[in-house]
Amino acid sequence: SAVLFSLFPGADVGVTGGGANRESAAAVTHVAAQPLWWTPEPWNLLVTQTPAKEKAKEGETVVLNCRLNGPQRPSLTHLMVKWYKEDEKGQMDLLEKNVTALPNNSRIFMSGDLSQGDVSLIILNVTTSDHGVYFCEVTLPDGKVVTGDGTKLRIRRALGLFGIEESIGTIIGVVAAGIGGIVVLIIVLSPQLRKCILCMRQESRQ
Repeated sequence: SAVLFSLFPGADVGVTGGGANRESAAAVTHVAAQPLWWTPEPWNLLVTQTPAKEKAKEGETVVLNCRLNGPQRPSLTHLMVKWYKEDEKGQMDLLEKNVTALPNNSRIFMSGDLSQGDVSLIILNVTTSDHGVYFCEVTLPDGKVVTGDGTKLRIRRALGLFGIEESIGTIIGVVAAGIGGIVVLIIVLSPQLRKCILCMRQESRQ
């Protein structure tokens, strides 16, 4: 065996080198495989809500857009989506774990496709009580929570009978203010008008 190695001095090196190569290959394989099963932060997910402000009229349907974007796109269906609203009364949860949170409510639900990163919220037949700032919140499998910047929703009152009465009241108020201004103007100018009339009478007498 010693003779063999002396006759072929490179044999031992070759074996050793082969072992080293195998170890290097194993190390490379290990390093390459590492990110697939171990990452300190699974996804650097971005939750984008657009636009920042939304307007609607009573009775209309509103879609509040929310998109999920990230450098890695494993299955998004494992994400937990939550929507909540903030107004002068505080915070109200509308959607929890991808499902409507309000009891007996069929007006508010998730309209997007989670697998495509679309977790938009739809509100049917909006009322003035729906005004507020809406936030889209996503919980990752590791428990990390990512929240959007929010969308402010403003609701305009529909022009029904009450709206017409309001409009008529406003018109009457403007007209009354105009008449009042004319009356004040006449009162202010009346002394000067009297002087002018007196002047005209004196001139006519002369």
